[in-house]
Amino acid sequence: MIGWLTARVRAVGFRRGNNRRFSSLPSHYGAYVAMWVVIPAIIFLAIWSQATPGLVTDQVIAGASSLPPPGFERAAVLNEARAIAAGRSGAALNPLAPTLAPAYAAAQIRFDWIGATLALLLAVAGGGYAYTRLKPDFQARTKIERVTMGLLLTASLIAIFTTLGIVASLLYESIRFFQMVPMLDFLTGTHWSPQIIDARDPGAALGAVPLFWGTFLIGAVIAMIVAIPFGLMSAVYLTQYAAAGVRRWMKPILEVLAGIPTVVYGYFAALTVAPAVRDFAVALGMTNASSESALAAGLVMGVMIIPFVSSMADDSIAAVPASMRDGSLAMGATTSETIVRVLLPAALPGVIGGVLLAVSRAIGETMIVVMAASGVATLSLNPLDSATTVTKQIVDLLTGESEFDSPKTLAAFALGLTLFVITLLLNIVALTVVKRYREAYE
Repeated sequence: MIGWLTARVRAVGFRRGNNRRFSSLPSHYGAYVAMWVVIPAIIFLAIWSQATPGLVTDQVIAGASSLPPPGFERAAVLNEARAIAAGRSGAALNPLAPTLAPAYAAAQIRFDWIGATLALLLAVAGGGYAYTRLKPDFQARTKIERVTMGLLLTASLIAIFTTLGIVASLLYESIRFFQMVPMLDFLTGTHWSPQIIDARDPGAALGAVPLFWGTFLIGAVIAMIVAIPFGLMSAVYLTQYAAAGVRRWMKPILEVLAGIPTVVYGYFAALTVAPAVRDFAVALGMTNASSESALAAGLVMGVMIIPFVSSMADDSIAAVPASMRDGSLAMGATTSETIVRVLLPAALPGVIGGVLLAVSRAIGETMIVVMAASGVATLSLNPLDSATTVTKQIVDLLTGESEFDSPKTLAAFALGLTLFVITLLLNIVALTVVKRYREAYE
């Protein structure tokens, strides 16, 4: 605030008795100085906050005389002492931790003061440097705009770098897995039993075809059989038949489904839909009916996907030129004939794009299949049988205390990479279809 005010006062002084046109306003001069005060100090504090824990620990270790040797026990004692010093814990399992807590607190305070002092000096130095550059012909607005553009560019690159980091981590661990298990055995094997792996031939128990089939059956078949008809019909009703008042309250109610947490859908699937499906299977004569069937998970997943299909279909149908609908009605076609023969064919690319996006959302769903689907990998066309999915197995493989270097654990990354590639391809196809549709009717 001091930097902004002093710079603005100086900029106002430039304008007194001067009739020339300035390229920057006084507020630009103030923002320029404030930027040099704040940004370097923030960058320093971000770096210092990452370095401080190590510096504090080194000082505590240097002043301690009875620490265990380097290893797990020492790390546990230091972590407990740090928690006590920070007030996150009041007791410790190791009696040495409470004696180290005061040293931790004192060291933390010391380095906090050092960091605050250095940040303040850096802020003053940055503000002083910026203040000395202020002149009547200084392009303060240009400098501010360049910094703003840099911040916007950094924000836009975060998503790209995050995606690259995800892909890199998946590729690294997947390559380690495929060094142990041949890729062909993993992608074409029909036996999945990671609990029993032969060290001489780990690929024999890690065939992922049953997982891919279960994912396809639940997410792309059963869920879409539910979502596509209901989503498409609701979009047709809301755009062509519903009155304005009905549409105004019905569309938000339908879209509420998209905001329900998936864990709630999982509870609904496990406690309500799954027992009902099991009772239905028993009524059909299945003596060994399971409550963890593909049908139960697929039905609930389909209900969850309805808003995605409905929203995309709604937008696609509404984007069809009104002249096409009016021309069909003027030729004597009924409303239903116009919908079937004119509107839906014209909106089909957008509808297909929405369906593909919904499929990619469904096959990546985790909580519903974790709570309602089975962990048994089977190849069955019967939706009343047990089935599992890729996401369910990823959760199972990464839950527990298995060695991280084992084929069983690394298989989760190979499954994740496969699922990532599939959903990426579906999204690319969907976005391509939608783009062509928009080009045709905008």
